[in-house]
Amino acid sequence: MSDVPISVPDCVHDDNWHLHLGEPHSLDPARSEGQSGPETPQRLAAQRRLHELLLKATRLQVWRLRHQLPGAGPTDLEDLAQQAADDAHLAVLRRLREFEARSRFSTWVFKFGILQAGVAVRRQAWRHREVTLSETLPLVDPDHGPASRAEGADLARAVRTALSTALTTRQRQIMIALLIDDVPIDVLAQRLGTTRNALYKNVHDARKRLREALTASGHLEALPDRRTS
Repeated sequence: MSDVPISVPDCVHDDNWHLHLGEPHSLDPARSEGQSGPETPQRLAAQRRLHELLLKATRLQVWRLRHQLPGAGPTDLEDLAQQAADDAHLAVLRRLREFEARSRFSTWVFKFGILQAGVAVRRQAWRHREVTLSETLPLVDPDHGPASRAEGADLARAVRTALSTALTTRQRQIMIALLIDDVPIDVLAQRLGTTRNALYKNVHDARKRLREALTASGHLEALPDRRTS
């Protein structure tokens, strides 16, 4: 965004200021040739307001999550908020057509900033941490009594068996990374070169397979049949 001061037209102060954003042809090379044209004062003002709103959201979230970034100073946090706001700005422009006016546009936009800032903080926190794709579960906690240890060990064996027989290698690695090692899903998606939705699908399928295997082994009760006659 340019730092050149601009006057804000009155039309940008109303609830429909987002209508002046227009379609960002520069994001679509196939449509940009001969169509970009000069920026209007209304669109420049709307773009500036959008970025300011996103920056407000990303600053709020970055500072809220700063405990995840030990050693990061105010300048580091501000840089992270600025980068997150820039990324969120592009995301909003790409998805303008999805806005259905069920809430204020500023509320819809604010969520982009909050989500993008959260992603940025988690990725920064895990930047120098290795993500180990393990295929085995940790041992049962030995601090419980004999009966609890025996029951826990039996369930752990059943889960290990289900993990090794009912799941694919990738499903097993993803489940352990997300649910046992607490790797943030956006960090794991970045490391594996995939998307959050693809990982959610893997987890959904893996959970279904695990439940079926543990139900068959008698360690879980079968879910009630919800079909109606």
